[in-house]
Amino acid sequence: MTTLEIRDLHVDVAQTDSDAEPIHILKGVNLTVKSGETHAIMGPNGSGKSTLSYAIAGHPKYQVTSGSITLDGEDVLEMSVDERARAGLFLAMQYPVEVPGVSMSNFLRSAATAVRGEAPKLRHWVKEVKEAMTELEIDPSFSERSVNEGFSGGEKKRHEILQLDLLKPKIAILDETDSGLDVDALRVVSEGVNRYKERENGGILLITHYTRILRYIKPDHVHVFVNGQVVQSGGPELADELEENGYERFLTAKAG
Repeated sequence: MTTLEIRDLHVDVAQTDSDAEPIHILKGVNLTVKSGETHAIMGPNGSGKSTLSYAIAGHPKYQVTSGSITLDGEDVLEMSVDERARAGLFLAMQYPVEVPGVSMSNFLRSAATAVRGEAPKLRHWVKEVKEAMTELEIDPSFSERSVNEGFSGGEKKRHEILQLDLLKPKIAILDETDSGLDVDALRVVSEGVNRYKERENGGILLITHYTRILRYIKPDHVHVFVNGQVVQSGGPELADELEENGYERFLTAKAG
């Protein structure tokens, strides 16, 4: 059983103007994600949802000013970005970056080697990648293209889930994986996430604005995120309420 524990987390974000004071975004986040659990974090734009994901992953722009993040009792904040990945944390980004000149096949094998501690045997690896790409309806020719270069939004998101499938992390943080997806791509990506959870008993932290992805990926817990904090937690019925009524009552309560 793996446990990601976030306690009283406060995070500042550096501004582009180096002389400007950092912006205080997260204001005391408490959250626990365990193996086999799916947690959906929902909130309006600018509430700090993506900041949470980047802070867990170790993005240098995001400075943890107080609080803690632990994975199975180990201090995540003391780990470098690559150490966090090897420990079992995975981030699927809202806007996956392009890496010109690096083929998908080389990128995936290098990532798997880093996480597993040794290079996968080539024959087994080719079979593994082929099966994963087939499940995600990815054309085999994409393996020789540069990472995300010229990919559509849906293609980029499928490749994020391909990495999830091949790297088999303990905890997957999915930052707005549904953004920019059409209905077919949403179905394929969601099925990939569900396969990961079933096969690896992985814990999932799913960050989203909308409930449409929750029709495919069923959450065990739903958390409403407003102004850098979790203001309410509940079961799947909380997502239904948000679908019907939006965030207004939570925003009003926070303002009051």
